[in-house]
Amino acid sequence: MAAKKYKILYVTPEIVPFVKTGGLADVSSALPQMLMEMGHEVRIVVPKYGAVDDRKFKIHEVVRLKDLHIKIGEKDVIFSLKSCFLPGQKVRVQIYFLDNQEYFGSRNSLYVDPFTGEDYPDNNERFVLLTNAVFELISKLGWIPDIIHCNDWQCGLVPAYLKTLYKNDEQFSKFKTVFTIHNLAYQGVFPKSTFYKTGLPEELNSEKGLEIFGKINFMKSGLLFADVINTVSETYANEIRSDDDLGAGLKSVLAKRKNDLYGIINGIDTHTWNPEKDKLISKKYSAKNLSGKVLNKQELAEKFGFKFDENIPIIGIISRLFDAKGMDLISSTFAELMKLDIQVVLLGTGERKYHNFFEKMNGKYPEKFAAYLGFNDELAHIIEAGADMLLMPSRYEPCGLNQMYSLTYGTVPIVRETGGLADTVIKYNEKTGEGTGFVFKQYEELTFLKEFKRALKTFEDKKTWTKIMRNGMKCDFSWNSSAKKYIELYKTVMNNE
Repeated sequence: MAAKKYKILYVTPEIVPFVKTGGLADVSSALPQMLMEMGHEVRIVVPKYGAVDDRKFKIHEVVRLKDLHIKIGEKDVIFSLKSCFLPGQKVRVQIYFLDNQEYFGSRNSLYVDPFTGEDYPDNNERFVLLTNAVFELISKLGWIPDIIHCNDWQCGLVPAYLKTLYKNDEQFSKFKTVFTIHNLAYQGVFPKSTFYKTGLPEELNSEKGLEIFGKINFMKSGLLFADVINTVSETYANEIRSDDDLGAGLKSVLAKRKNDLYGIINGIDTHTWNPEKDKLISKKYSAKNLSGKVLNKQELAEKFGFKFDENIPIIGIISRLFDAKGMDLISSTFAELMKLDIQVVLLGTGERKYHNFFEKMNGKYPEKFAAYLGFNDELAHIIEAGADMLLMPSRYEPCGLNQMYSLTYGTVPIVRETGGLADTVIKYNEKTGEGTGFVFKQYEELTFLKEFKRALKTFEDKKTWTKIMRNGMKCDFSWNSSAKKYIELYKTVMNNE
């Protein structure tokens, strides 16, 4: 019997190549494509921010989806849903853009006002509109999905609407919802007055419903009402329901739903991130023939004014510069690290204090340390191909992609055992010769330095090091394996009648 093919409506606040703030945008493009290639039918709903270019992407009006009316609280809101296909792919994935000038079209930035650095005060209304648009789209098009796949707090109200406002509505009664948490730290928390703007029944206006700590929480809505919940690694799924810090105030809600909570690691785009085909690096290489790796290292050293020496390891850091990414650990041990025979290249942006710190270190240790404070995709590829190791000592990491890129490029990761890092990097074991990287558990200086120095010691033995590189390069992090797990999740939710 042929496997069932599902119709999936994928709702997301961001998607490449149109708009991106983080990994969610990459997932929202890659996963639907992979599901389509596997024979499922996927359509995507996303807001049309000011930065989205109609002409470039051939975005057009859909007559049936023009000038739709809804109410947000007392306010009448008119919006349209425009359409195009995800560009440049083997399969044609249709996208519906929520078009409304006031809430989305007039702003290039997604969630944060660039002038104040604060979240937009009407983010609550903006994502109530997205939720309503989902139901308007389905009823006006008459395209009935099996599953609505919702992503992060911005889509957290969709399952609540289904289970309350639409529970007796014939056309919506069969839908199942999957809610994916990409980062539990961002929850969509709003003043209590937000509740009446949602139009949800009054019984949800309480601690039993959407309220937590006296505020309305859109993430909590998704966690309470979705049929199944998943997050982007198995370890992170366990951490958020058992660890107070990582549970970020929602640990008890997640603990109650532990039987419906799954972890599926994100895939990586193996067309873009592949040392055998990468257009952005000067020498291509593979696990069979690693000679190109040394030439990329030489180029990286020269690019940053280092003296090239095959026996001095180059450590790459590609990261947002925040405490959560382990920057406090790197800065507090920096003087100690600079005593070692290493060269370090850092690429990233983030908090002002770290910009200042790394600029200062750039001046202090020019032969050993170089920082590029900004976003530069080409440079990220050059570092992944040229560095010997990648340092990623995150305090927490829902999934993480750079460690998977590194393994693919034979760049050995040094990571903390948390979230997706714990699920993708296997600690090197001297006795068995197995493992793909170096892993430490306690988030503190001594443990970190000890594992870092173990990596440097191992690097001296070229034969062993080559084996570790090849172990990593054999791993399959393609979307193919992750998409299969999502299909299993859809199957689970469809069978939970």
